[in-house]
Amino acid sequence: MKIVTRFLLSVLLLCTTPHLLRAQTTNAPTTSALDVPAWALPGSATHKQVPPPADFHRPSINFDTPLGLFEGQSDIGGPLLPGSASYDASTKQYTINSASYNIWYTRDEFRYLWKKMSGDVSLAADITFPNAEGFGDRKAVLVIRQNLDDDSKEVMTALHGAGLIHLASRPEKDVNIKETTRIVGQRSQPGEPAVRIGIEKNGDTFTLYVSQKGEPMHQSGSPVTLHFDGPFYVGVGFCSHIPDKSDTTVLANVVLENAAGKVH
Repeated sequence: MKIVTRFLLSVLLLCTTPHLLRAQTTNAPTTSALDVPAWALPGSATHKQVPPPADFHRPSINFDTPLGLFEGQSDIGGPLLPGSASYDASTKQYTINSASYNIWYTRDEFRYLWKKMSGDVSLAADITFPNAEGFGDRKAVLVIRQNLDDDSKEVMTALHGAGLIHLASRPEKDVNIKETTRIVGQRSQPGEPAVRIGIEKNGDTFTLYVSQKGEPMHQSGSPVTLHFDGPFYVGVGFCSHIPDKSDTTVLANVVLENAAGKVH
């Protein structure tokens, strides 16, 4: 009797296991497609990127992982794909990888290398994009932020993949970024000097400095006035502008000084 019972159980398992496996396979989540909201898709000939919903926020993912001059790193806004960064001490180059929708509107997504600071600040870097044909709206940024929330008050300058440079700020938490200075440049060509941008905080005044063709750094546009309570976060970052596709920037010869007048 026991032999017959075991035989019947074996037959039952053989009959049902394939159905269970098929059910598990059918219901398993796929990793080939990420859930990208329509508003986060990049602008194109057939689609316009729009601001996120007013109540949409995601927590940042923070790492107490020093890298070169910086004491920590964050994936601001919890991007769908994690970012990464590395530092080559021999060349003093930072390589940042990120797939993030934007640094604009009422919230940001990007990989951020940061240092907590107070007082005056000088920050500058040479910027290149190893993938010369990448998306034109990708942004390598120098950013001063009040905190690590996705909607933080901030002042930032950015070099876009297509060559645009601007100085912009989010004057309060959870409001739209406002552009102060816009320089229409061109996509860098092989063999050209790296574009160098800098930002200086002198009290509550923030000034943009630029060198596009290897000339000395010079002030560009009008400064921004904004107050930050110390300590705040100072650093560099990057977003691909495509939520489900990573890209890369390289920042070299980084200047980070706790004083004004040191951008060069």
